[in-house]
Amino acid sequence: MKNKIEILSPCGGFDSVVAAVRSGADAIYLGAKDFSARASAENFDYEQLKKAVDYCHIRGVLVYLTLNTVIFDRELEKSKETIICAAKAQVDALIVQNMGVAVLARKIAPKLPLHGSTQMSIHSPSGAKLLWEMGFKRVVLSREMSRDEIKEVVESCPIETEVFVHGALCMSVSGQCYFSAVLGSRSGNRGRCAQPCRLPFQVNNTEGFALSLKDNSIIEHLRDLESIGVTSAKIEGRMKRPEYVAAATSACAEARDTGAVSAETEKNLNSVFSRTGFTDGYYTGNRGYEMFGYRQKEDVISATDALLSNIRVSYKDEKPRVKIDGDFVAQIGKEPVLTVTDGFNSVTVKGENPCEKAIKIPLDEEKCRKQILKTGGTPYLFENLALTLENGVTMPFSELNLLRRTALEKLSEQRKIQHNYEIFDIEIPKTVHKRADKKKTYARFTTAKIGSGFKELDLCFVPINSYESQIESLLNEGFKVGVEIPRGLFSREKKIKAQLEKLKCIGVKDVLCNNLGAVYMAKEMGFNIHGGFGLNFVNTMDLVWAEEYGFTDTELSFELTFPQIESLGGKLPRGIITYGYLPLMLTRNCPNKSQNIDCNTCKKQSKMKDRFNKTFIFYCDGCCSEILNTVPLEVLEKANKLSNVDFQVFRFSVENSVENVENIADFFSKTLNLQKKTHGLYFRGII
Repeated sequence: MKNKIEILSPCGGFDSVVAAVRSGADAIYLGAKDFSARASAENFDYEQLKKAVDYCHIRGVLVYLTLNTVIFDRELEKSKETIICAAKAQVDALIVQNMGVAVLARKIAPKLPLHGSTQMSIHSPSGAKLLWEMGFKRVVLSREMSRDEIKEVVESCPIETEVFVHGALCMSVSGQCYFSAVLGSRSGNRGRCAQPCRLPFQVNNTEGFALSLKDNSIIEHLRDLESIGVTSAKIEGRMKRPEYVAAATSACAEARDTGAVSAETEKNLNSVFSRTGFTDGYYTGNRGYEMFGYRQKEDVISATDALLSNIRVSYKDEKPRVKIDGDFVAQIGKEPVLTVTDGFNSVTVKGENPCEKAIKIPLDEEKCRKQILKTGGTPYLFENLALTLENGVTMPFSELNLLRRTALEKLSEQRKIQHNYEIFDIEIPKTVHKRADKKKTYARFTTAKIGSGFKELDLCFVPINSYESQIESLLNEGFKVGVEIPRGLFSREKKIKAQLEKLKCIGVKDVLCNNLGAVYMAKEMGFNIHGGFGLNFVNTMDLVWAEEYGFTDTELSFELTFPQIESLGGKLPRGIITYGYLPLMLTRNCPNKSQNIDCNTCKKQSKMKDRFNKTFIFYCDGCCSEILNTVPLEVLEKANKLSNVDFQVFRFSVENSVENVENIADFFSKTLNLQKKTHGLYFRGII
């Protein structure tokens, strides 16, 4: 028999903790004051975290703490402190994005479970397998996955799976959005997203909101998720009010336990927050026009004071959710004894005074039982209560009440302590990277048709779906050729593995991997692993992990500044993008669909304009779309001053006079004379 699916609720503050627990949550997730992907939420310091964990553990609710942002070297000491605090507070798991932070957490608190954040962009079996082999207990899957894709991951390995069932949908795959960072230095990977995607963007010269989706809601499919073995049903919304948390939690609990959501609960859920309704398009595989929506006046005013007050009433009082058994013994001349147990913890308390022989009326069994069973205002509910009363015995009801209160308080103290993690105060390694004598140059192309003048490059990456004959010709001509696995894997793994097998036979040895699933496949099949920017490597611990895993080298995140790059330690060769139209988003739903444009007419390349009339190019590979910045990054000469970088990367993505050249000399000449270009984030950084 499958376990009941967990209802996991978001909590931005303690009021939301109470709302979630009293509305039926089995677990909650919350953020610390630092390193939370919802930095604008109230979040929790150590004392607040301990209070929340104690409150939840007493009531049988699990607590997961998020450390789901990229963390820079200068912050590793602080992140170490956060991990120690989490272990001391007895949290039930850490949700992490950085592989380096995962390594750090494992060294500090080896028994503290790790959950892979949705920011890790895991949406295929191979990504889940990598985390499982790394010792992760759970993976939070990408929101863009269909039912069949989720089921495939569940069946691929024993790792627990967590699926978002209600809440906001970003247009981009989580962990692959750099829109807010590149445009305004507020990084989604740091929990600081300014949500530029919710602003107007037009495609096909038609006004609209091409990057804004309706909120996700697959609550009606919750039992289906349970049937295919999903562990946890996750609600998005740590920045939303407690009333939203209560409404969404109640809806999920009702859907799981009864198979339906009541009319009142559904009304509350629809009114408390939406963007012109909800969508289940990703889960059902019906991606398209109907998924797009934005917040309108009607959505805002639907959350009336009366509605919010009505929801608050629903979680105003404590709900008895912890079943206990009790045993009470009262004998003349002896102190009364009450024992209570939750099946795991057991508490026995004695009264302060011996019981007396009744002069007139002895202690009535029914009244005694009724008095002990008065657990109102506590989370406890007696399931069984055994009474042993000697004939003629009596005692004051006030002492019975005191016994019950004392026993339940002691039981609560025991229930707070769930883990007692062993904690090690480790030293974070401080190393200096020594660059190889010769700096290499790599290039990434969107086609296998490469000018002969690029033969001198140290490595040319072409798409994995290029014609084998074209790749074989390049190899025969003396090109050093590798292939790029798409960032968006989803249901394509079997096809990609088959392509890799063929390419291996013709001599391809190198693979560019922007996703952990791609990394796992490349290693499993014996290729040289070249990490891409999509892995979001930003600190020394990330690079140490990659080296230990077997990477040949890796691109660094383009969210780093030059000084941050220079300070990175570790031995693994690292490189940076020095030219290219930076990818701002990886989307599974194409912006063209916001205007109901058919895929057969877009020719794989389209344009989008913002409210300032700036043009963004986006490409579709049949599975995902990649939205590019309006102007190219160019730091060719400035990057030469870096002493800590082993290679540079040119990203060729668009059809223009700069990128359609036959040799390196022409490329340098045209690139250095560009009138419109950007230095990206290498100088201004992110917050």
